[in-house]
Amino acid sequence: MRRVIERLLNLLAFLLTAERPVTAEEIRVTVAGYANESDEAFHRMFERDKALLRRMGIPLELRATDGWEVEYGYALQPDEYQLPDPDLNDEERAALWLAAQVVRLGGQPAGPDALLKLGGLTMAGGGEPLAADLGLETGDLETAFHAATERRELSFDYHGRTRTVQPMGILHQRGHWYLVAFEAGVQRSFRVDKAARLVLGERAGAFTRPKGFRLRDAVPVEPWAIGEADVVARVLFDPDAAWWARRQLTGGVTELDDGSLEATVTVANPDAFIGWLLSFEDKAEIVEPPELRAMLIERVRQ
Repeated sequence: MRRVIERLLNLLAFLLTAERPVTAEEIRVTVAGYANESDEAFHRMFERDKALLRRMGIPLELRATDGWEVEYGYALQPDEYQLPDPDLNDEERAALWLAAQVVRLGGQPAGPDALLKLGGLTMAGGGEPLAADLGLETGDLETAFHAATERRELSFDYHGRTRTVQPMGILHQRGHWYLVAFEAGVQRSFRVDKAARLVLGERAGAFTRPKGFRLRDAVPVEPWAIGEADVVARVLFDPDAAWWARRQLTGGVTELDDGSLEATVTVANPDAFIGWLLSFEDKAEIVEPPELRAMLIERVRQ
């Protein structure tokens, strides 16, 4: 799985930096991961990789390499793929550098190239900080990935019952991998580490992705919005913490006369919500419902 991801990243990097269409043979001898394969093995591998990129929504195109259209090559238009310049300020670039040092994908340290492209500079650091391992080595993540890219149905146990879904994709958010899928026509998000006994469907291409579907919009930003519960909480934030709470809440907030903030929040995952409130220490109070307030008090006592 890791070799596939590395090869795809190498292929994308090559296509994005090439200023012209490149042939399959050029890709074979240039991109790491292809060179040592036989002709037949390279052909199969390259065809799978092209299909995978297109299923992921990456616009890989076949274009003529010259005006006579004798030979064709592959091209990836940066304007159709790259994100716009976020125009980060110095403080935001510093925060991004810190995140790049802390977060690791499958245990591998992040390089400085991405930060340099965003207008930042490498910063000297002493020693290795704590790292968040994003869990590339988990077998369940690989199974979910294949189900989404090959459009196979996926069955698994989740919160005490068996689910059969049509996976749309996987994404990482706030320390967890999520599988976005349709279950009986309803879009849902499942934490991969909470699923058990994942079984791939036998038939590839068993379903199609809905027109206009975007994976980035599928999972709510707030971690407490993903879950099975349905609780409406009312929370008060002290004036000196109101600005920070307002930045993290997408709606349902009212600023009171004394500068404090009252928020009404729909909570699907009470544990995640309480964990977030604890980051405010004594500057956030759950007013209602009483059962959620009791859960917070018990967490503090523990």
